[in-house]
Amino acid sequence: MADVAVELVLRSTRVITPEGTRAASVAVAGGKITAVLAHDAEVPDGARLQDFGDDVLLPGLVDTHVHVNDPGRTEWEGFWTATRAAAAGGITTILDMPLNSLPPTTTVDNLRVKQEVARAKAHVDVGFWGGALPDNVKDLAPLHDAGVYGFKCFLSPSGVEEFPELDQEQLATSLAEITGFGGLLIVHAEDPHHLDAAPVVPGPKYADFLASRPRDAENTAIGNLIAQAKRLNARVHVLHLSSSDALPLIAAAKAEGVRITVESCPHYLTLTAEEVPDGASEFKCCPPIREAANQDLLWDALADGTIDCIVSDHSPSTADLKTSDFSTAWGGISSLQLGLPAIWTEARRRGRSLEDVVRWMSAAPAALAGLAQKGAIEAGRDADFAVLAPEETFTVDPAELHHRNQVTAYAGRTLHGVVKSTWLRGRQIADHGTPTEPTGLLLERQN
Repeated sequence: MADVAVELVLRSTRVITPEGTRAASVAVAGGKITAVLAHDAEVPDGARLQDFGDDVLLPGLVDTHVHVNDPGRTEWEGFWTATRAAAAGGITTILDMPLNSLPPTTTVDNLRVKQEVARAKAHVDVGFWGGALPDNVKDLAPLHDAGVYGFKCFLSPSGVEEFPELDQEQLATSLAEITGFGGLLIVHAEDPHHLDAAPVVPGPKYADFLASRPRDAENTAIGNLIAQAKRLNARVHVLHLSSSDALPLIAAAKAEGVRITVESCPHYLTLTAEEVPDGASEFKCCPPIREAANQDLLWDALADGTIDCIVSDHSPSTADLKTSDFSTAWGGISSLQLGLPAIWTEARRRGRSLEDVVRWMSAAPAALAGLAQKGAIEAGRDADFAVLAPEETFTVDPAELHHRNQVTAYAGRTLHGVVKSTWLRGRQIADHGTPTEPTGLLLERQN
């Protein structure tokens, strides 16, 4: 270690590495991890030692599904507030979704607008997804060349008029174009015909809302997507899976070699339909939170690899849009700061390890986006870390959340796992829930 120009040494009795958890010292220089060494390795002259004792040192989380809404709907969220919340929650990299901002990220010019807005506000590293719309096929290759990590589309209405959905013919056209240059399509997979046929009953009853977003809408859309991906040998990713009925389709497709990956979200894995109070639209999202038996099967699918990763789908709004009428309230759950403790609380209850959580919330999202410098504590990676006290608990107080509107489905819940600090490229960016100054970089996909 003394031969390396080490600036910082982070030490813990529990460091989660790709090879497992062990006592170790992690050497950092120039914002990179230079070595993972023995716990009692000598600290070189001039290097600063940060000893976390028995708190767990894990790689900074990577959240590839965040709606920042900036510019254009900044009363809902913004880069300053969203990235502060991310830093407080142990997340060191986010990828911003292309919609809910004005303009949406559907042309190179629009991407540049968003990057300029984000540049001085980012407390964590930020990358961008592009959008695939019915009329922007010509813009997909230029956006890819400009560094977006892939393209998002909807197969049912998105909820905002500037981001229309693709029908099956448009999906085929966009997917063929994206496959032609080796890109990735990420898909909100709900079939509009099943949604149109489902009953919509205005009012506060969660059961009525749940009936309006049936599992068959997800299952059919995912089946169609698999068929398209298989035909074109395309790479596709299913966003925010909530229907366990689709899991056999996905598992069979993976077994056949279809290039498909899948994510789920903390709300599907920690909240259940049975516990959603009527009128409590802070629990509303699309697709919806389903029953406890459904949730059990999602956890089984995480364990066997059918579901690859867990990301937030942080989709906030102003409080006035969260009315007590589930049919008209904005659909989105804010969990950016709480995803790690929420998932760890449920994972530990189910006998899963922190190593599993790191795989699902750091390594796998980094791999999805091709962020080779993120997602693991090993030499050559960015020195991005979260420090977690996994046995400690806290009760969620919305007033302590950093996202813009303190609406959360987790209010009042007691969770395991306190994020003590967060580090980005060897610099501390949050201390006991309080973010420091913004030092995040804007990331672009590398060929």
